[in-house]
Amino acid sequence: MGLTSNNTLALAVLAAVVLFIGTVWLWPRLARRSLRAVGGRVGLLFATQSVLFVSVGLAANQAFGFYASWADLLGKETTRGVVVDHAVGAPSGVPLQVIETRRVRGATGLRPSSGGQVEKVDIVGRTTDIATRAYVYLPPEYFQPRYRTRTFPAAVVLTGYPGTAQALVSKLHYPRTALDLAEDGRMQPMILVMLRPTVAPPRDTECVDVPGGPQTESFFAKDLPDAVSAHYRVGKKPGSWGIIGDSTGGYCALKLALHHPGVYAAGAGLSAYYDAPKDPTTGDLFHGDKGLRDRANLGWYLKHMPPPDTSLLVTSSRVGESNYKDTLKFIEQVKDTRLTRVSSIILESGGHNFNTWRREIPPTLEWISGRLGDH
Repeated sequence: MGLTSNNTLALAVLAAVVLFIGTVWLWPRLARRSLRAVGGRVGLLFATQSVLFVSVGLAANQAFGFYASWADLLGKETTRGVVVDHAVGAPSGVPLQVIETRRVRGATGLRPSSGGQVEKVDIVGRTTDIATRAYVYLPPEYFQPRYRTRTFPAAVVLTGYPGTAQALVSKLHYPRTALDLAEDGRMQPMILVMLRPTVAPPRDTECVDVPGGPQTESFFAKDLPDAVSAHYRVGKKPGSWGIIGDSTGGYCALKLALHHPGVYAAGAGLSAYYDAPKDPTTGDLFHGDKGLRDRANLGWYLKHMPPPDTSLLVTSSRVGESNYKDTLKFIEQVKDTRLTRVSSIILESGGHNFNTWRREIPPTLEWISGRLGDH
C-alpha cells in the first residue's frame, strides 16, 4: 500500500488501537518483577508508541503532502522523471503530453465548459533535459465556443520542498479557488501549471542552474513556458505569465520573477525565504562560484543588479512565521529600486503550513490576475 493511501493510514490506526487494547488487557499478567515480565511491558509500550507515532506521521503527511511515496520518504527516489507516451501513435520526444484528465473537485456541471478541467501532464525540457510531472488547470472559458480563438494568461504554481504537485490540487485547492474567484468576477480566467520545484528528486536544487548538474532555473525560465505555450492557448506577448509558490516554491517564484522579468511579469512568494540554503538536501549548489552564490541571494540581486520591471508579492505572519523580519527588510529593499513593484499580505498569526496558505491563496490569485495581460 502506498504512503498516501487511506488504507495505509486506516491499517496503522487499527494497529495502534489493537495494541492499546492488548496492552491494557495483558498488563496485569506482566505486573511481575521477572525479567520476562519487564521485557514484555517494555515491548508492548514500545510497539504501541511506535505505531501511534507512525499513525500521526501518516496523518500529517496526508494533510500536508510532504512525501508522495515510500521511496520519496526514504530518499531512494534518485532517478529523473521520464516522459511516458500513453497515446497510440503519438510522436516521441514532444515537450508535453497529457496522460489523464479530471473535473475540478466540487465544480457544478460535468462538462469542462461549465467547471473547467485539470489535466495531469508529463513535461520534458527541450534544452535542459529535465522531465517532470505537472497538473494543468484549464478554466471553463477555455472550452467555450465563444472563446475558441482567445489566449489566456498563465501562472506557474510551485509547492515547497519536498512537496507533491497533487497537494496543490487536492489540499490547497488552487483550481477550485480560481474557478470560484473567476465566477465571482474577482479574477480573470487563467491557466494554472502546478508542479513542485524538485524536478531532480531527491535533490533540492532551489531553482538554481547547478554547475555540471540540473539546470533548474533554465527549465522554469524557458523550457516550461515553451512546452506549455506549444500545447495550450497561452498568451504570447510579454505580461502573459506569472509565478506563485510557497516556502521553497515561494523563493523560486520571487527569484524567477527578478531574474527573468521578460518571462514572468509577476511573482508571489507565500512564506518565502530570500536566499538559497545549503544543507544535506541541496548539496553544493554553486561549486565555489561566488557570482552564482550572490545572484541567488535576492537582497544582493536587488542591490547590485539593474532593477527588473516586474511585480512581487510577499506574505508572512507577525506571529508564527520565521521570515517576518526578513520579509519587512525585503519589502524595503524592493521599494528602494523605484522600478520593481512590491505588495504584501501580513497576517496577524499563522504558521508555516497549508492552513495559512489557504488563507493567502485567494487574494494572491486576485493580485496576480490583475497584473497579467489577457491577449
